[in-house]
Amino acid sequence: MDDAPDQTENSPSPLSGEELRELIAPMIRGTLVERCGMELLSLSADGGVMTMPVAGNTQPAGLLHGGATIALAESVASFAAIVHAREVHGDGAQAVGTSVSALHHRSARSGIVTATCTIRHSGRQVASYLVDVHDEGGTLLSTITVQTMLLPPR
Repeated sequence: MDDAPDQTENSPSPLSGEELRELIAPMIRGTLVERCGMELLSLSADGGVMTMPVAGNTQPAGLLHGGATIALAESVASFAAIVHAREVHGDGAQAVGTSVSALHHRSARSGIVTATCTIRHSGRQVASYLVDVHDEGGTLLSTITVQTMLLPPR
């Protein structure tokens, strides 16, 4: 029998749509997140879900650009890490990506891709996330790990 505590009992609930807009909207104006058409659907310190259209984010061969896929994964992980940093260090804390490793299994030519981020390590200074990116049919396109550094308010 597993004696580990149930994380769902101790984990804060995901942010609501309005809370997400209040937290994220000021951060994304004029950024790559906005230019790529990324949309954050859910978020908590434990992870989140973010989508991105393939259109406008392709390489010359017409396939979803691997760099755009990585940007999507790092974005959703960084937003989750910001929530975690604020739980640990208080309002005004931030988080930044420090390492990203991607394995692309397949690509997409159209539609929307969805990045689902789950926490793997949640410390006071570092948080690590695993992000799976799927196409609209549920096919796994990429598996990406993102390490982040949690920054106390300045």
